[in-house]
Amino acid sequence: MPVSTPMAVVEADDALWQEYQDLTVRSYGHRVQDVARLRAHGDARVAVLGGRVIGGGLGLAVPQFFGGRPVPGACLAGGCIAPEARGSRLWSTLLEERLRPLKEQGAVLATAWTASTGYGRRMGWAAPSQVCSWTVPTEELRGITDGCGFEIVHGADDQDREGQQKLAGEWNGPWQRPSWWPHWQQAEHPGMTRYRFALPDRAPEGLLAIAFDRDRADGRRLVVHDFWAATGEAATAMLGFLGRHHSRIATVMFQRTALPPVPLLQNHLRRAGAACATSWHPWMLRILDPAEAVRRRGWSQDLDLTLPLALRADDDSPSAALLLRITCGAADLTPHCGERHGIALTSRQFAHWYAGGYRTTTAALLDGVHGEPRTVAQLVRATADREPWMSEYF
Repeated sequence: MPVSTPMAVVEADDALWQEYQDLTVRSYGHRVQDVARLRAHGDARVAVLGGRVIGGGLGLAVPQFFGGRPVPGACLAGGCIAPEARGSRLWSTLLEERLRPLKEQGAVLATAWTASTGYGRRMGWAAPSQVCSWTVPTEELRGITDGCGFEIVHGADDQDREGQQKLAGEWNGPWQRPSWWPHWQQAEHPGMTRYRFALPDRAPEGLLAIAFDRDRADGRRLVVHDFWAATGEAATAMLGFLGRHHSRIATVMFQRTALPPVPLLQNHLRRAGAACATSWHPWMLRILDPAEAVRRRGWSQDLDLTLPLALRADDDSPSAALLLRITCGAADLTPHCGERHGIALTSRQFAHWYAGGYRTTTAALLDGVHGEPRTVAQLVRATADREPWMSEYF
């Protein structure tokens, strides 16, 4: 397709958005229901070239937890570009224009699920963690004893939602779920059922959301959409509860966002290799405003750190000299006039660090972060108190 005519990215009216919904079928191979469901909650933009819609997507202004605090975020959903327009470098322009109104609303970071990870990395996006779904025979979970007297209650209330948000703050990445989140999920998964797990006279320590789906081999399977556990005992009780479905359901599948990226499931199985992992394309993070993102993030109270950084947007751009200071649970990132820079990193590496994606000094050095190992270790420890986990798929 010729690209001499400028592409315009505009806010979509009903007619343009309908044209975009038709385009998603050609792009994805199926109708994307969320493009319609989420429009009322987001900023809808389309790219128009030669009088035709060739791309677009939704932008959702949703805070995300980092360091225990909600940080204003821009979550990009339902995005695509027409197959015949790909390869002409229009995507980067469309992406920036989709982010612009969300940045004006205060977003300091952006998150997206994408299969174009290589392209995203070149644009400063990081993939802080691997993403897998897990499938396990229900029989493997049968007989896992909770032994702790948990009461299992069907349904959810406002207290449960507050508990979920508290647990979400223990990770880097989860949404501070907006008020419309439960209704959207129920529309997405009509048969979804929620349970809470609590000891007598105690606040809930486990929250579980499940649905049922067809399984090509076994007829029906149980699908886990939410698995929030405050303690190991609660997690054991929840897995044992899933195993109680063994008489009618042969398989339990944990959706790609259901389990945190720790060996929680594997550690409860009787047979090594009983669970099958399916790798998915990852969620990616980009820091739109490094100084404000650092200021808005939560930090450990016992950190006392001052590090000069050299931060560059990409491999061809000059580095910005900055000073990172963290003390008493607060931090700032300011211009630095000194000549010495303790650590040099790209915007992608900065986003990876910000999310707690570097669990060790070795991991950061192998990813190309430059600096003395002792200094890099100090930087890594600043965000390693919480692991990255995106618990929402959008």
